[in-house]
Amino acid sequence: MQSTGVTSIPLAEIAGDLATALVATCRDVLPIAAIILFFQFVVLRRRLANWKRVAAGFVAVIAGLSIFLVGLEVGLFPLGEAMALQLTDPGFLGAGENPGWWRYGFTYLFAFSLGFATTVAEPALIAVALKAEQVSGGTIGAFGLRIAVALGVGVGVALGVLRIIIDFPLPWLMVIGYALVVLQTFLAPRSIIPLAYDSGGVTTSTVTVPLVVALGLGLAQQIPDRDPLRDGFGLIAAASLFPMLTVMGYAQLAEWRTRRSRPASSAEV
Repeated sequence: MQSTGVTSIPLAEIAGDLATALVATCRDVLPIAAIILFFQFVVLRRRLANWKRVAAGFVAVIAGLSIFLVGLEVGLFPLGEAMALQLTDPGFLGAGENPGWWRYGFTYLFAFSLGFATTVAEPALIAVALKAEQVSGGTIGAFGLRIAVALGVGVGVALGVLRIIIDFPLPWLMVIGYALVVLQTFLAPRSIIPLAYDSGGVTTSTVTVPLVVALGLGLAQQIPDRDPLRDGFGLIAAASLFPMLTVMGYAQLAEWRTRRSRPASSAEV
């Protein structure tokens, strides 16, 4: 019988992985619930309001995290590694076994696009941006903040990919990057600095990390003389660094535009 070329989904294997992930998630989440209940009943000595809703929420968290972890292993990690392997294939690059770094243009573009798109859709960033807009009274726009962070992540991932390709030491990239962060800290508006520093942390969340890590590991496996453990990781560090620069730059640009518009408005009065 001729094969149709369609690979059947190993449902039994996925079910086993889901059961394993469910047990691991319960082991990780239940201590959090125990701490909350201890402080609620023993320290505060108060009844838990809407306990049925809270219990349903914990069940949803456990089920959702378990399914998400299995989805990472089955879908996102293989997809990121496959894209890295295809984009760095010598046949696609049109070069020999050791192509120059300038031939990886589509790899840099994919890395930037991946970092940008996953960050815009990052739930943690959406929550932080909405809170920032609410607390600032609309001075900080939620959409503008998300775009600024996403640009930083995109640039960081692209530079991280370049670092892997040219074998540039990760510590030097971090030293140069944080030197720029410290310098820009003295130049940016003081009110934006805490938010800018927090913006780097929210990028290391559920959507961005799996695909970026998979991309780095795939690149390290495909490029000659690269070690996946030494060279495959480090993209998240770069992705967390550059949003601090772009958010402070976004605030500096907004402040400059505000100062520029004041004389015109004063003249009209």
